[in-house]
Amino acid sequence: MFGKIFEFIKNHFDFRFYGVSWITLLVLLSVILMLVLNMPQKFGYENELLENIQMAVLFFIMYLCLTSKVNKNFFNFIALALTIIIIREVNCGRTLFFPIPGEYHKYYSWKALPWPWLGKVAHGLYGLWITIVGLIFFKKAVYKDLWKIVKNVKFPIWQLLFGGLGIFMGAIAEEATNNNFIFEEGFELLFYVALAGVIWLYSRNKNFILEEEENE
Repeated sequence: MFGKIFEFIKNHFDFRFYGVSWITLLVLLSVILMLVLNMPQKFGYENELLENIQMAVLFFIMYLCLTSKVNKNFFNFIALALTIIIIREVNCGRTLFFPIPGEYHKYYSWKALPWPWLGKVAHGLYGLWITIVGLIFFKKAVYKDLWKIVKNVKFPIWQLLFGGLGIFMGAIAEEATNNNFIFEEGFELLFYVALAGVIWLYSRNKNFILEEEENE
């Protein structure tokens, strides 16, 4: 039994520490340092330092996907799916276009706008876009590409651990830290950087790229 478990781990997990792993670790240490030093909370506000870096990372991931020379069908879909996250990051445009004049870090709610119907339209279009992306996933048979990768390529364990830590800590941040924005947005940034590392490895590193015959 233990032999089978060891063989599975050997065949499916890559424990090496890559360049992108060091970058992700640096981000984690930077977030921890910001918390220890009690840096200004405004760094985690909407459209401020951490969120702007998050957006830059998301667009960089999209660039990696669109310029990948392998598994184009899969990476083109990932780039498309990223638009869902980007739209969510700006609250369907609310925190981009509707700041409260004279106020800092405050934005009109959809209901407070002169056009109360606009929120329903924005969320309706967002839901429609998510549905369209989901349909493309099946129309383009992206699930087949995903299965090939899962079946034939090892998992970069450190990137997945960093990403999982970012998701877990970001999820509990709001309840556990009394709205510590650096905590929440910092660990969300950690997840995005970890994701960028995964995309880099699977699209650029020979240890994670499918064999040519798998791409055909």
